[in-house]
Amino acid sequence: MAENRLHKYLRKEALPTSFCPGCGCGTVLNLFTRAVDELKLDVKRLVCVTGIGCSSWIPSPHFLCDTLHTVHGRALAAATGVKLYNPDLTVVVIAGDGDILAIGGNHLIHAARRNLPITTILVNNGIYAMTGGQVAPTTPKGVRTTTTPHGNPEAPMDAAKLVAACGAKFVARWTTYHIIPLKSAIKNALKTDGFSFVEVVSQCPVGYGKLVGMADAAQQLHYYKENSLRIDSLAEAQKHPDKITVGNFVTL
Repeated sequence: MAENRLHKYLRKEALPTSFCPGCGCGTVLNLFTRAVDELKLDVKRLVCVTGIGCSSWIPSPHFLCDTLHTVHGRALAAATGVKLYNPDLTVVVIAGDGDILAIGGNHLIHAARRNLPITTILVNNGIYAMTGGQVAPTTPKGVRTTTTPHGNPEAPMDAAKLVAACGAKFVARWTTYHIIPLKSAIKNALKTDGFSFVEVVSQCPVGYGKLVGMADAAQQLHYYKENSLRIDSLAEAQKHPDKITVGNFVTL
């Protein structure tokens, strides 16, 4: 019965999804749909904005609401325009780490600084998965990619810390293993009166997993289980650089 109820939020012509087997994007779509349903949001007043990349396919073409599929890196700029044009709309950005943190990084900073009521769900798979496995801003140091054959020489960006420093009102990070707290975080983000940000550390067995010896999605999920640490603040996260620190870090 629950699944039948949720089907009303999905475009039937787009199912089954086009995500690679084991991709975490399906989990994010599932939890976002459940969050919208449990909050009883009016989908006629919901606009999802995406950029370019695997995770940008989560709302478009799958979710049955108005969607704006923008050029690479410009999802938050377009979402800002939507919210300013009609403040009564619920505006949600769903995009990847390469989209939001690389070419779109400046838009992220200023969207958080302005604190417009926009919810951003960043799907972080640690790689440019759609375009060939290039190094991304979130790729862990030392990982070999198609553009860093000797290993990534740079430390990855901490997206949650960046957004929190810019003044966002709700900031969380969870993995696709932590489905219950992740859904709760998405619901909290959607209810926040101000800029809200949920980073989802997500498995990508095809683009990232094969580079690090985890080409099976279950291996990555097991890794998240064994290497994640729940904390209450980003200050505490700095003490555990060897862990994936997860939690709701900012709740204003």
